[in-house]
Amino acid sequence: MRDTILDLLSDIVDDVDFDTCTTLIDDGLLSSLDIIQIIGALNDEFDISIPATEIIPDNFNSVDAMTAMVERLAE
Repeated sequence: MRDTILDLLSDIVDDVDFDTCTTLIDDGLLSSLDIIQIIGALNDEFDISIPATEIIPDNFNSVDAMTAMVERLAE
C-alpha cells in the first residue's frame, strides 16, 4: 500500500522526496490543491471516503501517516 501511495504522490507532485519527508504540510511542500488531489486519488485508488475530520496535517505530513490513515479508513 505504501508503494502505491508513493506512486500516487509522485504523479501529483514530482519534486518532493515523499519517501523520507515527514513534514510535508508543516514545511509547506504540499499546497491545498495538492491535498485535494491527493484525497481524490486515495479515495479512488483504495475505494475509501476520507471524511473532513481526517483532513488534518498529522494525516498528510508523510507517506507513512497517509498509509496509516488509509489502512484505518479501509477497515
